[in-house]
Amino acid sequence: MKKLLVLVILVAAGAWWITAPQGLPDSAVPDHAPDLANGERVFNAGGCASCHGQVVEGRPQRAVMAGGLEMSTPAGLFRAPNISPDPDHGIGRWSALEFLNAMQRGVSPEGRHYYPAFPYTSYSRTSATDLLDLKGYLSSLPASDNDVGPHELAFPYSLSRGLGLWKRLYLNDEPQVTLTGYSEQLARGQYLVEGPTHCGECHTPRNFAQAMDTSRWLSGAAYAGGEGRVPGIDLGRSSFAAWSKDDIAYYLETGVDPDFDVVGGSMASVVDNLSRLPVEDREAIAAYLKALPAPE
Repeated sequence: MKKLLVLVILVAAGAWWITAPQGLPDSAVPDHAPDLANGERVFNAGGCASCHGQVVEGRPQRAVMAGGLEMSTPAGLFRAPNISPDPDHGIGRWSALEFLNAMQRGVSPEGRHYYPAFPYTSYSRTSATDLLDLKGYLSSLPASDNDVGPHELAFPYSLSRGLGLWKRLYLNDEPQVTLTGYSEQLARGQYLVEGPTHCGECHTPRNFAQAMDTSRWLSGAAYAGGEGRVPGIDLGRSSFAAWSKDDIAYYLETGVDPDFDVVGGSMASVVDNLSRLPVEDREAIAAYLKALPAPE
């Protein structure tokens, strides 16, 4: 009996250790003065306003990052937090290391796991300097004292400690695909798509653990916010594969596809954000999408 008790204690201690939040070391913070213009570029690439903007008549606005948008998913109801510079209700007191831990490791300043409804699985591929520029830009925006309520999640999703094991399986900063050939434009496109623009979070199907099934990268997925599907944007989708790089770049700027159909749904917000990027970024995204390996 005593041996069994010791075994149970050891197993429990091991499980507690394996699921503990893993933050970054102090050395992960570079000596960097924030570039607010680049921070705004990262802000637009990431579509921060689409989730965290102040909600007016059910729609988030760009001016104030007050949070409050509600997202219904199979795991339950998520509420986008206040990320304005308010010191009590937003992120105004966060240090550079705390911000990087949240963005790249999904760990809160209190040492708790964030749920991957917040796409840190993509931001883990975003450079520390870009993220610190983003933090600087967010700090320049108006503060809001909006107090966002907690998530409402069903069991077992409500047990956030288990995310420690989930992260060990699915959180990394490795490239999602291996591309043939190299150019600065292609490298920039891969960085944007797999990192700050987090296209895969919506366009890639999920496995049983609700992690992106990267073996089917960008091949389309169920819409997390309700009924319907998010279309595939890999070369296996015959309709999308026929688009040229210019077609894709123009669509990301205007929301008009080669058949003169106009973007709708949640993608309209994505286009609104990406249209604010420099033209070379949209062209880089298009080059990456056209260079993806053909699916098996």
